[in-house]
Amino acid sequence: HYLIHTTTGGAANVLAWLELWKQTEWPDLDVFLTSVTDAWATSTISGPNSRKLIQKLCSDIDFNNDNFKFMEWKQGLIAGIEARIFRVSFTGELSFEINVPSNFGLYIWNKLIEAGAEFDITPYGTESMHILRAEKGFIIVGQDTDGSMSPMDMGMDWIVKSKKDYSFLGERSLIRADIVRENRKQFVGLRTLNDKQVLPEGSQIVRSKKQTIPIQMEGHVTSSYFSACLGHPIALAMIKNGHQRMGEIVYSPQSDGSVIELRIVNPVFYDPKGERQYV
Repeated sequence: HYLIHTTTGGAANVLAWLELWKQTEWPDLDVFLTSVTDAWATSTISGPNSRKLIQKLCSDIDFNNDNFKFMEWKQGLIAGIEARIFRVSFTGELSFEINVPSNFGLYIWNKLIEAGAEFDITPYGTESMHILRAEKGFIIVGQDTDGSMSPMDMGMDWIVKSKKDYSFLGERSLIRADIVRENRKQFVGLRTLNDKQVLPEGSQIVRSKKQTIPIQMEGHVTSSYFSACLGHPIALAMIKNGHQRMGEIVYSPQSDGSVIELRIVNPVFYDPKGERQYV
């Protein structure tokens, strides 16, 4: 059995692709694909006290860092309900995702809130999560990416192992001339020089504020937020040859005629070594 987790909004699309390949390319495989999205409810607890919280409700799993490592999952009982617990994080903090049968979703939620009272637990929504993940430079597929981008553009070469004994989906695309050319847009972070202005998402980036029309665009802003944790605005962007331009000053013309000065920086603004999620 294999359990594939996707974003909720992408579940149907991922299943459709798997079905397409199974039916048209590998019809001989003895494989069944079943959507269980509606069968499970997921709660995520995140933060430095998340291990202490989940240990209060789950006694048959060892949550010690050595025995339950980042990117592992275990099965056990939480508040008496059978659950799958995943140690993953989209916030950059120590986090656990808890899957329980959907009929018990509210019950587990209430148990988590009750048990977390001593840690001043508070619910957080997707908007908060968007800021937390941006502080860590985590991408949102479809917001920070589009179909023209490669893992190398996003600084995620590590997820592609090209030297395999077999081919894989997308391998041919990675060696196309347009994918390996220089001057492709690459994933970077941006800081406004005055540390006050929040860039509008979609803003274009140019090399100089004195260019004549037509202006050569260097890239665009994909995500932009004010980071309460860092105390200043942050932005993520795709900029031509961005990985080699760290520290460079660029500009973003705005619709009101103003021009915002920016510095290209590493997209990981917070805890670059990931120490908070590996504790």
